[in-house]
Amino acid sequence: MSPAAEVFIQATGTDPDVQAQGVVEHAQGQLLERLEAVDASQAESAAPLVEQLRRYLTAADLSLYAAASGAAGTRLAVRALRAQVAVVREQLDALASAGDGTGRERALRTLGGGLAVLLGAERDVLLPALRTLPGVDLPALAEDFTTVLEGGRPADSAVIDVREIPHGRRHPRIFTRFARLADGESFVLVNNHDPKPLHREFEATHPDAFTWEYVESGPEQWQVRITRVAASA
Repeated sequence: MSPAAEVFIQATGTDPDVQAQGVVEHAQGQLLERLEAVDASQAESAAPLVEQLRRYLTAADLSLYAAASGAAGTRLAVRALRAQVAVVREQLDALASAGDGTGRERALRTLGGGLAVLLGAERDVLLPALRTLPGVDLPALAEDFTTVLEGGRPADSAVIDVREIPHGRRHPRIFTRFARLADGESFVLVNNHDPKPLHREFEATHPDAFTWEYVESGPEQWQVRITRVAASA
């Protein structure tokens, strides 16, 4: 029997998914507060915002975006979000390199607009989608998000044995792990059948960005080494 602590009313403050969403929204609120507090006349005033926002972008990508990147219903949204992240990163670079108060003030206004678009899309599109996406464990993603936000990295295994994972959670787990790989890094997938459908999903979502190497090909167990490579230009 589940302990009382695990009993909750869905879509209320006791719902773990709602609490997890609150973790992300709290971090977003802190960013906006820090943005408002920046004094454009002082060069050092913007430095904490730049550092915090860069860490936030990384945390969101390695947790929230990673989990949604392989699902048919959310992969296009993730592409759009990552395009906006690239815009925000350019705006952050402009703020960090602004030479005077006037330049910083202009860069802050531009950054504020870009950040509002990004955070609004995460709040109104990505987070609600993750709450309903089959196989996604939003509380676990929130834990990973917090870990990266605090300067750490999620604990990722070099081997994912999907035989130990419920069917509905397998592909989100695999795509989340892949999204955290740097170029040249890999993990080994273990399954009790040839994961050809997964390979087709990788071809659709990460074309030219991975290699697929069979380490073992049955008859009772399949092992595939999946490696991230730099996507072709």
